[in-house]
Amino acid sequence: MNLNQIFTNQRTGNNPHTRASRTDFQRDFDRIIFSSAFRRLQNKTQVFPLPGSVFVHNRLTHSLEVSSVGRSLGSIIGEFITDNFQSDLNEDSKSFYLHNLGNVIAAACLCHDVGNPAFGHSGEDAIASYFEKNEKDLKPKFNEKEWADLVNFEGNANAIRVLAHQQQGKDAGGSQLTMTTLASIAKYPCEAIAKEKGIIHRKKFGFFQNEKDTFLEIAKATNLISESEEPHIFKRHPFVWLVEAADDICYNIIDMEDAHRLGIVSTADCKNLFFELVKSETDDVNKVKRKLDSISNENEKISYLRAKVINALINNSIENYKLNFNTILEGKLDKALLDIYKSENKTLQDIESFSIEKIYNHKAVVEIENAGYNVMYELLDHFIPSILKSKDERKSYDKMALKLLPNQFIYEDGTDYQRVLGVIDFVSGMTDNYATDLYRKIKGIEIGMTM
Repeated sequence: MNLNQIFTNQRTGNNPHTRASRTDFQRDFDRIIFSSAFRRLQNKTQVFPLPGSVFVHNRLTHSLEVSSVGRSLGSIIGEFITDNFQSDLNEDSKSFYLHNLGNVIAAACLCHDVGNPAFGHSGEDAIASYFEKNEKDLKPKFNEKEWADLVNFEGNANAIRVLAHQQQGKDAGGSQLTMTTLASIAKYPCEAIAKEKGIIHRKKFGFFQNEKDTFLEIAKATNLISESEEPHIFKRHPFVWLVEAADDICYNIIDMEDAHRLGIVSTADCKNLFFELVKSETDDVNKVKRKLDSISNENEKISYLRAKVINALINNSIENYKLNFNTILEGKLDKALLDIYKSENKTLQDIESFSIEKIYNHKAVVEIENAGYNVMYELLDHFIPSILKSKDERKSYDKMALKLLPNQFIYEDGTDYQRVLGVIDFVSGMTDNYATDLYRKIKGIEIGMTM
C-alpha cells in the first residue's frame, strides 16, 4: 500500500471540503462526541450490570478510554512513519502522519462500539437468533446475501450503518465522517456471506448489503487491498490494527479492575496478576514495589498497577506494529497485535483465562446476558412480523405496534430487507434501560403513563 494514498478527508454524503480551524479528523472526533448514537453508549452494558452503588464501565466510558489509548498509539506510530519513510511521503502525508494520525485513531476508537446493541454480546446474539429461529417463515423474503446479514448480525457492520446510513428525513451520509475514520473501524472488511472462522479479517463481517456501495466507496477512497470481488473481501486498513489494539488493551485490563471493585475478584488475585505482567515489562521492579507500599487504599493500588499494565501493553503493541509494519501494509499479518504478545507472555494468558473463569462466567454477568437476550428477542418479535406485512394485511394490533416505531426507522417504500433493517436500527440503538422499559410495557408487566 502506498502511504500517501491510504487516507483522505473525503466524507460520506459527498459533502464539499470546508475550511475550519480544526482539521477534518479533529472534526470527526467532535462529531462523534456530540452524536446521539455515542451518547446512548452511557447506558449500554460493557460487561457488568450497571449497579447504582459501585460505578463500573459502560460502553461510553470504555470507548473514551479506548480513544485515549488509541490517540497515544496513533501519535507514536505517526512519528515512526514520518521518521522512517520520509523519502516515500509527500508534504501532505508528512503533515498527516505527524499531526493527525493520532486524531484518526482516537476518533475511530471513540465510535468503534456505536453499532453494538444493549446488553453486550447477548444483544447481538438475540438479533441473529431471532432470524435463525424463524427461518422457515422469514428466509424466503430475502436473497442469500441479505439473509446472511440477518442471521450473522454483527455490531461492527452495524457501526458502519449507524455512522454512514441516511435515515428517513435526515441528511445524506449519516454522521458524514471521513472515509479514513470509517476504514479504521472495519476489522472485518467483507460481506457476511464471506465470513470464515480462523481468518482474522473474515472472522465476522463488516457491512450490510444496504451499505455495500458506501463501503466500496470507503475502500476505493482509502485504497484497501481487494482480495475478492464476488463476494467482496478486502484486507484490513493499516490503521485498523491500532484501533483493535487499543480496544484489546482496555477490555483485557479494565474488566479485571471493575471485577475487583465489585468484589468479584480479590485484591490479592488482581494485584498478583497485574504485578506479574508489570514485572515482565519493567527494568525497575523495586520502584513499583515501593510505590505500591506507599499506597494504603486497595482500589488505588489496583488503579496504579492498571495504569502500569496499560502503559506496558501500549509500548508492546507499538513495537509489534513497527516490527510487522511491512506485513501490515501488504495485508498479510494474521494475528492481532495483542495476540502476538499474548503468545509470548504467560501472564497475559493467565489474565485471559482468569477473566473467562471468574468474570465472564460470573452469575451477575450471565444473568444480564440471559435477560438481555430475552428482552431483545421479544422486541424484535413485536415489530418485525408487523413491518413485513403489507398495509392491506395489517390488523389493528400490527398498526398499534408500528406506532411505537419513530418515523426515521420506517421504510414503507423499501424492500422487506430495508424495512427489517429499520426495525433493527431502532432496537439495536436502544439503551439497556429503554429496551427493558419498553419490553415491560408491551408485555403488560408495567402499565401506566411515563414520559
